This record gives sequence, C-alpha cells and structure tokens, in this order.
Amino acid sequence: MKGTREAEVFGINRYRNRRVDGHVHTELCPHGSGDKTALMVEKAIELHLEKICFTEHAPLPVEFSKVYLGDKKALDTAALTLDQVETYLALGNDLQKEYGEAIDISLGFEVDYLPGFESYTRSFLDQYGPVTGDNILSLHFMEGMAGGYWCLDYSPQEFENAFGPWIDQQDLLYGRYFETLLKGVRTDFGPYRPKRIGHLDSIKKFNRYFHWKPALDDKSKALVLEILRTLKSQGRELDYNLAGLSKEYCREVYPSRYIQGMAYVLGLPYVVGSDAHSILDLQKTWGPGAAILDAQAEAHEEGDA
Repeated sequence: MKGTREAEVFGINRYRNRRVDGHVHTELCPHGSGDKTALMVEKAIELHLEKICFTEHAPLPVEFSKVYLGDKKALDTAALTLDQVETYLALGNDLQKEYGEAIDISLGFEVDYLPGFESYTRSFLDQYGPVTGDNILSLHFMEGMAGGYWCLDYSPQEFENAFGPWIDQQDLLYGRYFETLLKGVRTDFGPYRPKRIGHLDSIKKFNRYFHWKPALDDKSKALVLEILRTLKSQGRELDYNLAGLSKEYCREVYPSRYIQGMAYVLGLPYVVGSDAHSILDLQKTWGPGAAILDAQAEAHEEGDA
C-alpha cells in the first residue's frame, strides 16, 4: 500500500484502477449545495475522473407522508418531486452531450427502500429503469416511535426523537436496521432493480454522538453476512461511500473495514462513491492528498495479486 495512512477502502473494485465516482448528486437535490451540476462535471474532469454516476434521490411516494412522523423539513428535502424527474433526466442528457468526449457520465437514481411501498418503487423502476444506468438502493428511513417512520440521518436530535427509548440499546437498533435492509435486498424490484446498495451501515452516522461502540454484535454480524451473501448471489455490488469520513460523529467510510473484509472474502465487488452534493465534496474525495488515492492504489494491488 502506498502513502502514510491506511487506505480507507479495500477489496474488489469493479473498475479496478480506473477513477470512477459511483454516487454523485446534482443541483436539483433539495438538501444539496445548489452548485451547478455542469461545474461539478468540470471539477470531475479537472480531477481526472474517467466516469461519474449521477444518482439523484428518487421521489418518495405521496402516501409515505401518512406514516412518516419525523421532522417535516427532513421529509420535504429528502428527494426530488415527481414533477422534477423529467427535468433531472434532461439535465443529465444535456451534460452527456456537452461533456461526453471528456468523461463518461451515467444517469440513475438513489431509490429508498420503504417497507409497504415496494409496488410503488417497482413501478418507478419499471418506468425509468430503461432510461437510466447506475441505480442505488438505500435505507434512509426506519420505523421508530409510535410505529411511524423517521429519517435515520437528518440530525442527532431527530434520531433521538425517533429512537429515544432504544438509544441505550445500540445492538437492538442496529439489528432492526440490518433486518430492514435485508428485506430490501431480498425484495423483487423487477428487471431494473438497483444493482448497487448504498452506504450499507449508515446507521452508524451518529455513533460518536451517542458514544456507541464501533463493533457489531453477533446478531448484526450474521445479518450483514446474509445481506452480503444475498447480494453476491444476485450479482450485485456495494457503494463504498466516502461521505462518512467527513461526518462529525462518524469519521469512517460506509461500510466499515470489517464489513469490507467480509465482502472481499465473498468476492463481492464495490464502487467508490463520494456521495458528493457539491464541488467541494468532489475535491475532498478526489483531490490531492485524499484518502481515496491510497485506497485505489491498494485495490489495484489486490486485483493484481
């Protein structure tokens, strides 16, 4: 391994030593920076990326608001609205035409797994799967207080509002999270099911705030192993998401190196994703001195071993 620090990711990189960012958002993201997407593409080219995958948050079903009990702003800013989908696709197509000779641009969605709304998600994928490339399945909402759904990653305060009675039961919350994710992985979303699973252990985003331990208990380890084995049998892959490194109460990649090791042993590939919502996010992930440079060097050496 090159460099002075331990690489943040290792394993079987789907793109080997190519510089590919598999998880990027656009100016249309309601919780993003508003940076013009064209300028983000130009930054990606400046940073010598060979491919960039736009994976904007797919619209949530309107009916979901009836079972959601959390902060209204968290829901209102979570994803595109249905009337923005065509605008997003047009933006992506325009960027492909304008910059296609300099960088490969893929267009897709980050789709939420929402228990009880599987038919909506499959219908959405059936409609837009044929005109998209890289799609990601992620878990941003989970059942909590009063049997309603709450946002997992909005803020520590919102997380405590959602799961307060269980804050001192980290293993129980982790178990619920991975059980829900396993159901999502096993769900039949049809021929256009998302190939990649996003930030697999994002339940840990506020670990340091709640003084939780970094290690998984035996139940969560078993659930993660089953998730990874299922993904391997399905021919799918993981999003190795660098955004966790910059989160105040996380400071590590999603997923952890322990889970990365499990995936490596199983032969499950990954794609690096910055989860960038701004030009600065791209710079932090791919610029000079970024941890991902050492990570890709290690991945290349593993692939040549």
